[in-house]
Amino acid sequence: MATVDLYNNLSVATTLAPAARTANANGSAVDLQGYEGALIQAIVGTITDGTHSLTVEESADGATWTAVAAADLQGSFANLVSNTNQKVGYLGTKRYIRVNAAVTGATSGGVYAVVVLRGNSRKHPV
Repeated sequence: MATVDLYNNLSVATTLAPAARTANANGSAVDLQGYEGALIQAIVGTITDGTHSLTVEESADGATWTAVAAADLQGSFANLVSNTNQKVGYLGTKRYIRVNAAVTGATSGGVYAVVVLRGNSRKHPV
């Protein structure tokens, strides 16, 4: 079995930093230039109350954002549940992506972060 060198072939960027969330939050832009693939990983801690849902947006310029079409995603995010991580693949062609959190009915909220694993780089090591 061949060993895949992920250390030199993946780059990780944070779009939603780890935080306790009780309100909506827009993620930071992640630049996909130079990469052929992206995996979006939600890392979920404790969700105390409220509904927490994630949406993926894309942009050609990092300024104007639109929702990613379902056809350009592998999988989808369900409402976040304590200690249950989720992943979604991005198949679109835009240079930038970000993840937004929509939070309703939260008093103490939930703790989570979202990162983007950029892969299939045109330049190695990443």
